[in-house]
Amino acid sequence: MFNPTVARLTYRALLGRRRALMLAALPVLLLVVAAAVRGMTGADDEVTSELLGGFALATMVPLVGVIAGTGAIGPEIDDGSVVYLLAKPVKRPTIIVTKLVVAIGVTVAFTAVPVLVAGFILNGNSQDIAVAFALAAAVASIAYSALFLLLGTVSRHAVVIGLGYALIWEALVGSLVEGAKTLSVQQWALALAEKVAGNGADVSSSVALPAALVLLAVVTVGGTWFAGQKLRTLTLAGEE
Repeated sequence: MFNPTVARLTYRALLGRRRALMLAALPVLLLVVAAAVRGMTGADDEVTSELLGGFALATMVPLVGVIAGTGAIGPEIDDGSVVYLLAKPVKRPTIIVTKLVVAIGVTVAFTAVPVLVAGFILNGNSQDIAVAFALAAAVASIAYSALFLLLGTVSRHAVVIGLGYALIWEALVGSLVEGAKTLSVQQWALALAEKVAGNGADVSSSVALPAALVLLAVVTVGGTWFAGQKLRTLTLAGEE
């Protein structure tokens, strides 16, 4: 279920100069802000949780997920080059799974690692806050990659829709509106962070951990399956 050639081509597309700069912009900003905050306030667990939860997990992770998830397949569908990929003797589920693995790897590298570093800068991993949010970012990266990979297969406006989802639903509605929090990937990931962080840490989620893990699995597996089905449809349309 993994094709090295497809993976290499996907990595090359995602890490081209322009897209790599977009992927790196927010993580660099996070590290700069973390260093500035540490210099101004010193080590503060509450401030660390607010920055890593309010900016990193609520905004940076979904935005990076949009770039990596949609970029893994969307441009190939838009410019028609996906036809050449589908003409190869590679099973369609293998293509989707391979692209998903690449998207996850890129998203984790540009989110979980910077979050971990920022957490250590901010409070030296006091109460395991840095590790907790890094794990939450990694888990969220998996769900976002599957969700936005699916979006890239079903819409030519995947980036615009994905940005709207990330900025409006995850960063705003999913953070502030109580009823909507249960349908937020951010909150599902926070459930893991809450479990890992120390009892005194200011980390909480509106969703219980067992439910959060189930929902994360459903989105990841369901998104991957639907993306594979859409790719089969594209193949049939091309043959017709």
